[in-house]
Amino acid sequence: MKVSFIHIRRRYDFRSIEIGRWVTESERDRAAQRFNSALDVLMATLGVPEQVISLRSSLGLQYGIGGQPGVSAHYIPATRQLALAKNAGPGSLAHEWFHAFDHYIAPKTFLGCDRQAFASSLWLDSQAFRPHTLTSQLFRCFEAVLLNAAGTEPSDLFKASRIADSHQNSLYWARPEEMAARAFEAFIEDTAPRDSFLVRGTRNSDEARMGLYPIGAERDRISAAFSNYFCNLGRALSRVAGTGGKPH
Repeated sequence: MKVSFIHIRRRYDFRSIEIGRWVTESERDRAAQRFNSALDVLMATLGVPEQVISLRSSLGLQYGIGGQPGVSAHYIPATRQLALAKNAGPGSLAHEWFHAFDHYIAPKTFLGCDRQAFASSLWLDSQAFRPHTLTSQLFRCFEAVLLNAAGTEPSDLFKASRIADSHQNSLYWARPEEMAARAFEAFIEDTAPRDSFLVRGTRNSDEARMGLYPIGAERDRISAAFSNYFCNLGRALSRVAGTGGKPH
């Protein structure tokens, strides 16, 4: 069945979907098919309804618009837009979607946070938060990403990310939001049916060989935490469907 971006917007209730002027009709149609397939895999893997994928209609999508040299995809907190480049963006969707989720959930979890803050970073900074069962499960995800199994020192992922930053004399790989998004990618690639538009490269890539994706027991622990959180989020949303309540 042919799927259009109009269908995708209506199905998930995205705030907006914008397509670049240099995207041809055939490229647009192929991209719509790949977006639809990838989002379907993401939703099924997480066990959540469409409203989570669009972040309650707050998320906008862009394809083939603007872009920056060397940047295949990005999430823009100020406008809540997830953007993929036309030729280099495929494979980045899971990473950028988690940035959007990390940003969306921050003010619903933490007190008095900046409008552009990410929940993963606020957790590391010990920002005051609203107690909730789902919040505790989300925090276990961040703990698995950023700390070792005992919770007593930085994770191997954090250590490798810090080394990569030191070589580049920058702070990028070791940002909490970047580590969380890469860890989420690894979880999706290990759990979901293969979809190279959604995610790729967490096992066999230059970044993976540098330790910039979790491996071994740490990867398993992270995946278990993400699986538990999203499974319970999906169940909570199912329970309150039609009641007007909110689980988070």
